[in-house]
Amino acid sequence: MRPFFVTATGTEVGKTYVTCGLIRALRRQNMPVTAFKPVISGFDPRHAEESDTGLLLRALGLTVNEQNIVELSPWRYKAALSPDMAAEREDRPISVDALVATCAAAARPDRVTFIEGAGGLMSPLAPRFTNLDLAAAIDAHIVLVAGTYLGTISHTLTACEALAARRREPCVIVLSESPGSPVPPAETAQSMARFIDVPIVIVTRNSAPPSELVGLFGR
Repeated sequence: MRPFFVTATGTEVGKTYVTCGLIRALRRQNMPVTAFKPVISGFDPRHAEESDTGLLLRALGLTVNEQNIVELSPWRYKAALSPDMAAEREDRPISVDALVATCAAAARPDRVTFIEGAGGLMSPLAPRFTNLDLAAAIDAHIVLVAGTYLGTISHTLTACEALAARRREPCVIVLSESPGSPVPPAETAQSMARFIDVPIVIVTRNSAPPSELVGLFGR
């Protein structure tokens, strides 16, 4: 089974929230599921429980301990910057070959595998290598998470254009409700749908992912 690469139109739009919700929903259906977040910046081991890595481990039903953190996120950086900049600060560059090989190995053929990127679709992971490059290198399905804030339509359509330039498209666009959305999320989805022929699913805060979204991964 090809992995699902969870990426976003930018940072802090709900990528980990959506991934954790999907993991829990699939586990409730007794579907085998795993996750991998190879690169994380802004990681403070003193607050590992609240980190994206910690949240994913808890969604998987795993203990947030050093061994599991290392296995789920082998490249961890302190600075809350794009991964390439954070890596440069610590003089620990990311080897593209090692990153691609590790992600490919993490994709389990016997279960749904979510590989969560760091930052947005075009965030650099290494010189001249972005999340989009990584998703393409491992031939993953693209799950594109977007917010519902003012400007999200332009950001989402731009991300879709970047994917199309690589002859790829999202298998689903997940609209993760932003605080203070200027219009109901359904209106944002309706406007987007005039430009792209991709399933668009809304995820509201403090609620489980809708069945129409979970069903895309539970086949």
